[in-house]
Amino acid sequence: MAAPRAGLGAGAGAAAGVPGRQGSSGVEVVFPSEPAPPAPLCPHGPTLLFVKVNQGKEETRRFYACSACRDRKDCNFFQWEDEKLSGARLAAREAHNRKCQPPLSRTQCAERYLKFIELPLSQRKFCQRCQQLLLPDDWEKHHEHRVVGDISITQLRRPSQLLYPLENKKTNAQYLFADRSCQFLVDLLPTLGFTRVLCVGTPRLHELIRLKASDDKKSNIKSLLLDIDFRYSQFYMEDSFCHYNMFNHHFFDGKAALEVCRTFLQEDKGEGVIMVTDPPFGGLVEPLAVTFKKLIAMWKEGQSEGSSHKELPIFWIFPYFFESRIRQFFPSFCMLDYQRFHRTFICVDEAMKYGCMLEVDYDNHALYKHGKTGRKQSPVRIFTNIPPNKIILPSEEGYRFCPLCQRYISLENQHCEHCNSCTSKDGRKWNHCFFCKKCVKPSWIHCSICGHCALPDHSCGGPKDGCFICGELDHKRSTCPKITTSKKVNRSISFHLATC
Repeated sequence: MAAPRAGLGAGAGAAAGVPGRQGSSGVEVVFPSEPAPPAPLCPHGPTLLFVKVNQGKEETRRFYACSACRDRKDCNFFQWEDEKLSGARLAAREAHNRKCQPPLSRTQCAERYLKFIELPLSQRKFCQRCQQLLLPDDWEKHHEHRVVGDISITQLRRPSQLLYPLENKKTNAQYLFADRSCQFLVDLLPTLGFTRVLCVGTPRLHELIRLKASDDKKSNIKSLLLDIDFRYSQFYMEDSFCHYNMFNHHFFDGKAALEVCRTFLQEDKGEGVIMVTDPPFGGLVEPLAVTFKKLIAMWKEGQSEGSSHKELPIFWIFPYFFESRIRQFFPSFCMLDYQRFHRTFICVDEAMKYGCMLEVDYDNHALYKHGKTGRKQSPVRIFTNIPPNKIILPSEEGYRFCPLCQRYISLENQHCEHCNSCTSKDGRKWNHCFFCKKCVKPSWIHCSICGHCALPDHSCGGPKDGCFICGELDHKRSTCPKITTSKKVNRSISFHLATC
């Protein structure tokens, strides 16, 4: 997955946002009601429609921007919704989009891979500068680059360790699952009866599943990777990897790739398959939910009529503070208490300097520990529609079964008799506030001025949750009576970017 990203500026893409109200203005993503004209295309596929809003004012002119890049420096697409472009500008845009596509087609990558693995070990080379597997005909063009030789089959099976992370100009870092986190899933999924895993943005999980299948003859589990990093095309055949944008459900290789995904989901009438997804932490929940529902609909197409009530099993890996957002779209989802989910922090600058991948576990890195005090609990959780009592968490790591909640919980998570639930979200024991009638974080106190619990040094005059238009606390902007009826009809889904 990509590195966590900060807030979104006007005109930036959807893959951004941080929880909590950021102020009195923001940008919303808008999903027009059907039928709607097709969105213009950027190099990352169909763009998303946005609108800038200010508290106390109705929405202004709407615009299209990239679905995947929040920084205009990464993708500078911008177009007003009502803007009419000349033929010359449209032609220039199409040419730019073509120029930004990978240099090799999916079929060409597969053909090159088959030739590469047939080479003797001494002739298997990888250009670190171009991030490309080299055939003998390519050597001359790369003779001045940093080239690694003797690429083994083992290395080819772990491309995420061979490839440099995609560089983020602001953080120079990327986050991937630590192997121990992936191993937890690899061990868990077969016990739940799954034989196929649709890996959406989880390249390391895909690698370990394939490694287990090749090393363990008794293992019958297989996977398909959907990821926006086209470089994985070099290492997998067409039935194992699809170049994909999860923010707009775009298959870069068209119908052929879409059919690969459809066939994978509908195999055995859809039985035995689960989707595991790890979106960028800065990703907006709304477009992700729309995409995932399209994948669910694709899976349902292969179901028999008597199975229409079933749901596609999903593991959505995301920070715990997005729980309410996720459950807005998927009410059947619950959040598991597994807290040992860690990512690996990959230092791009150091990797380029020393010519090798330098990785630091997220929970051990001084800059990326959870919270100001450096608590080692990860904020990452698994959201799922699988009954939580079926997912056994390891007792050797301190997890135990709560018979009242019918789920496995961490050692610190205590059952509250007033809430009738194990209420902790962040790995600490929460305290019950009788004024708020709910459990809150141990660092919070009840504020008589604000009428709710907050940090001791909070600002009582700070912005409150509520409507972005009129300021009332009993509704959100999407249901505000002051928005004109026509504008309500034109939007089927619309939420605040600033409050995600």
